[in-house]
Amino acid sequence: MLAILLLLLAAALVCGRLGVWQIDRAYERANLAAQQEAAEAAATGPAALGELVAPQASFPGELVGRQTWVEGEWEPDGQTLVAGRTLDGVEGYLVLTPLRVTDDGTGGASWAGLSGAPVLPVVRGWVESPTPDAAALDVPDGEVRVEGWLQASESTLRTGDAPANPGGPPLTQDIASSHLANVWDGPIYTGYVVLTGSDPAQPAAAEGGPAPLPRPVLEGGSDVNLQNFFYALQWWVFGLFAFSLWIRLVRDEMAGGRRETRRRADRTDDPVGRGIAGLPS
Repeated sequence: MLAILLLLLAAALVCGRLGVWQIDRAYERANLAAQQEAAEAAATGPAALGELVAPQASFPGELVGRQTWVEGEWEPDGQTLVAGRTLDGVEGYLVLTPLRVTDDGTGGASWAGLSGAPVLPVVRGWVESPTPDAAALDVPDGEVRVEGWLQASESTLRTGDAPANPGGPPLTQDIASSHLANVWDGPIYTGYVVLTGSDPAQPAAAEGGPAPLPRPVLEGGSDVNLQNFFYALQWWVFGLFAFSLWIRLVRDEMAGGRRETRRRADRTDDPVGRGIAGLPS
């Protein structure tokens, strides 16, 4: 039984290790797929915003991380900071600025039936303090061409209101178009842009401007490769089966030993082997 135990435990350990290897492969393949997707998105170059999504239209999930360009004028009076956002392990704030769109590549056709020119939420970068330097809040005057990554609007499910921010811009918890539509005038997009560059340029991070952000990804879209994940589950099931098989063998052996003990006890109590009538069997 000890030899069988060692054999089955070895089999269970091998199955467990193969399961861990499959999990590693699942995340490795997901990361490679995300890198390839980002490389392909960068290679295609920015597309006009109006060719991808119209103001107030539903935002397709496949556009997350897509490069785009749009022209408009900053409205710094509507600028706000998004609290509780982390960059490189440091918690800080996103600088969210409305851009009044003047050209999205459609010549205004995308908002022809709306009440006026739409406003686009643009995350211009990240700052550590809720009262950043003036350079972080400074934007170029006049028309500007903005390029960046598209991201879907967030929900307003976070609990609690943003605290007051004396000496700095207003704070918000989310980048939610449903909320911003009540703060900014005019039609609004159901997504936002994470800025990668603009012409004229905003102050650089080295000059006190907001720090640039990485490309957004669709949450949960490339966390793990499901095929490798289920392979891992199969190996772990095999390992549990090997261990449960040994437990079953031990229980059967113990049950057999108890039966043998009872038979020996019966022979001891009835040494001549008499039957139930008291006669020799």
